Amino acid sequence: MVNPTESPALNIPPEEINAAPPEFHARPYWASAIHVQHVSHAFPTPEGTPLPVLEDVCLDIRPGEFVALLGPSGCGKSTLLRLIAGLEPPLSGTIIQDDAPIVRPDPSRIVVFQDPTLFPWRTVRDNVALGLEAQGVLKKESARVDEALLKVGLENFAKAWPHQLSGGMAQRAALARALVNNPKLLILDEPLGKLDSLTRIEMQSELLSLWRKNGFSVLLVTHDVEEALMLAERIVIFSPRPARILSEISVDLSYPRHRDDTVLTALRHEILSRLGLGKNW
Repeated sequence: MVNPTESPALNIPPEEINAAPPEFHARPYWASAIHVQHVSHAFPTPEGTPLPVLEDVCLDIRPGEFVALLGPSGCGKSTLLRLIAGLEPPLSGTIIQDDAPIVRPDPSRIVVFQDPTLFPWRTVRDNVALGLEAQGVLKKESARVDEALLKVGLENFAKAWPHQLSGGMAQRAALARALVNNPKLLILDEPLGKLDSLTRIEMQSELLSLWRKNGFSVLLVTHDVEEALMLAERIVIFSPRPARILSEISVDLSYPRHRDDTVLTALRHEILSRLGLGKNW
């Protein structure tokens, strides 16, 4: 995280700073606040009857906060991410980034999906450079590509092709492609879901390190309760479709966290119970 004495301003009310855990004091001023206000959404069906996927969702994310979304598969969590990313408008309700409604995609909000989706005909460096190239600033800002590769530990693989990368390395490249845009909000849709367990643990640590060093806000969808507890400051639990927020749990523990922490064990049991899986504990 950036030292608050080095930041021109912190976009956090004084009363929130005083009430926040110690690490929250260092949140940089450029991270985005997100306000989801009474959002409902539905998809059309061949029968002509809309399929409800979100129902009156209200959610606030503070600048620099790491929030995880948990809920049954197919309940609507990923749909909410798409709406926040600006990939489509909600059927009803409003989503605001800082002071402006979200109406379209923007480089300040970057999505990392479960599949790295690297273009096989482009080198790792060229894949990472896509965002700057699309904005027409690559020639001027090319150093940002090398900086992003360095952040994720791929500086020696800039000229490699996607098929030469392991699953973890490909996901690092996808993260670098996101980081090169200096996002204010990083939106993560099960980005580690297809990795083996050891690589997933390693990537969780790297993702946490990137967030703490860069200070952007993070919204993560995961089906892994332990992953949410290891990474997030707040966990939002959704109902089955149409998704409604059932409850929120604050994880008031410092980093790094340890999987055998008794507090995390108790929270895991509580979350599973709220998801209706307490008997499987």
